[in-house]
Amino acid sequence: MKQTIAKQRWIRLIPIVFITYSLAYLDRANYAFGAAGGMAEDLGVTPGISSLLGSLFFLGYFFFQVPGAHYAEKKSAKVLIFWSLIGWGALATATGMVSNINLLIVIRFMLGVVESAVMPAMLVFLSHWFTKAERSRANTFLILGNPVTVLWMSIVSGYLLEAYGWRWMFIIEGLPAIIWAFIWWKLVIDEPKDAKWLSARDKADLYAELEKEQQGIKPVKNYGEAFRSPTVILLSLQYALWSVGVYGFVMWLPSIIKAAPNMDIVKTGWLSSVPYILAVVLMLTASHFSDKMQNRRLFVWPFLLIGAIAFYGSYLIGTSNFWLSFVLLVIAGGAMYAPYGPFFAIIPEILPRNVAGGAMALINSMGALGSFAGAYLVGYLNGATGGFGASYVFMAGSLLISAILTIIATKNKRKENIESPSKLRASAL
Repeated sequence: MKQTIAKQRWIRLIPIVFITYSLAYLDRANYAFGAAGGMAEDLGVTPGISSLLGSLFFLGYFFFQVPGAHYAEKKSAKVLIFWSLIGWGALATATGMVSNINLLIVIRFMLGVVESAVMPAMLVFLSHWFTKAERSRANTFLILGNPVTVLWMSIVSGYLLEAYGWRWMFIIEGLPAIIWAFIWWKLVIDEPKDAKWLSARDKADLYAELEKEQQGIKPVKNYGEAFRSPTVILLSLQYALWSVGVYGFVMWLPSIIKAAPNMDIVKTGWLSSVPYILAVVLMLTASHFSDKMQNRRLFVWPFLLIGAIAFYGSYLIGTSNFWLSFVLLVIAGGAMYAPYGPFFAIIPEILPRNVAGGAMALINSMGALGSFAGAYLVGYLNGATGGFGASYVFMAGSLLISAILTIIATKNKRKENIESPSKLRASAL
């Protein structure tokens, strides 16, 4: 494939994809700062209700993953994400205007529903534009919107809370998604065949490469058959447990840090951003070498294991040494984010295009359930025990099991990849 194709696609598409997912992540993650910055006191939110509100997003996020992927594959990711941007921007802004807990519950749930189609639609979109040799890096630049957004959001939200309060923080941070929807509509094209900036030869080369990838993949008739695949089932369980750790961490890190002696909301914001700096470095490194070596599993399970060990180490240290415990939390946060690009490159390599998007959506929806459990149970354990030790052990255990499931699932994948070509040759004979 000509290098000019790669350069044009990376320059024209990746910044747009990155910004779009960044805005989605901003509007789901800033609740943690609102909760730590006065929302709970102003609305009379108890610790139990606060945990429910933090996790309700993910319950809504669970429902429309597969329909969203199906719509993106069969019709248009561009249309779906345009309306999602407007919807989640409006709901995020409305969060800053509520004075009733029941209305806040509805908004958090609906925010999850509106955003649920974004991740699978984006993964489908990227699979139309980037080849197997590039896919881990393309996925990583998409998902980098997660840690990069939390990084700058942690700092900016701290200052907005101090200057204007939690209501204006939500309003100011919700409006950009609505504005960006129209920029997205202007700049994005669903399929390479409609791109005026690609020559006919460029389009032919790209489609030839994408079609070549499909030739070695065993045909799968429909979603039902794909969802029964042992690899898809195991990766769904794996991602649910992985997400327990990630979103327990994301939703409660500001509260964990703010509980330290002499800690104000601005310092909390700065310290909360540190794990995401490491996350960005590790995500870029892991995706680069995963594509270069064409090995996905080697860049997934070791990082999850490191995250589990770091969480457990932070638990053992407890409150006796805040800074050492904090360093271990930074390592845990960075390690949990590192494998995203390689992980989401696995499914398009083992399932054909007609079902790969749906399978990724199923896995991501199970991740939403894990995120719900992580956000809720970590908050519950913090409140029930009066400390953070129990939640550290809970997150460490979830990541450990996730690492083990990765090894088992990708071992099956390797076996399928070995057997499939031989079966194709046998059938040809």
